[in-house]
Amino acid sequence: MKKQNSILASLPTLRRLPKYIHLLKKMKLNNVEYVSAPLIARELEIEAIQVRKDLSITGIIGKPKIGFNLNELIVGIEKFLNWNNKEDAVLIGVGALGKAIIGYKNFKNYGLNIIVAFDNDEKIIGTKVLNVKVLAIEKLRELVEKKKVKIAVITTPAFVAQEICDILIDAGIKAIWNFSPVSLKASNNVIIESVHLSQSLAVLTHKLANKTE
Repeated sequence: MKKQNSILASLPTLRRLPKYIHLLKKMKLNNVEYVSAPLIARELEIEAIQVRKDLSITGIIGKPKIGFNLNELIVGIEKFLNWNNKEDAVLIGVGALGKAIIGYKNFKNYGLNIIVAFDNDEKIIGTKVLNVKVLAIEKLRELVEKKKVKIAVITTPAFVAQEICDILIDAGIKAIWNFSPVSLKASNNVIIESVHLSQSLAVLTHKLANKTE
């Protein structure tokens, strides 16, 4: 993965940056040329001072009383997030969630290109999911090493996720996007970002229950 800069952003900032991009691209469709931090803050219901702090890490400087050049700001954020570089990735676990992730075309706009998927179900091995070929798990290590892939997406059941994680790391994977409902263990030089759907749902249902009482 190509290194864009040495600035480390906080997790909250990293989670807000995509929101900025989505808003800016929406504005671009309306032929907006410049945008101010207060305007972004109002649209996203964030403090303007926080917006300015978040955007400062891109190195893009706004003009007094005019704001940021919208196109420059989009490019700056995408460069900071490394979305301007396409990274090949493999996906393991071609169930309903795995197929949904493969089918989400916008990932390519975010620098993620899933080139092949793996599963142990003989019924789907050798088939394609939206032009992404499904191979047997046994070929996982060989392909990762041959293609020098650095990113993997795990959507397997919990009981095999750690085993798959170990194989991936041993083959040279440096970053894992984990959708499996289990916390994976890895050495410090491997990045693991876990998406716990049940935790997110728990927040939603709890808030709903309190809102409707």
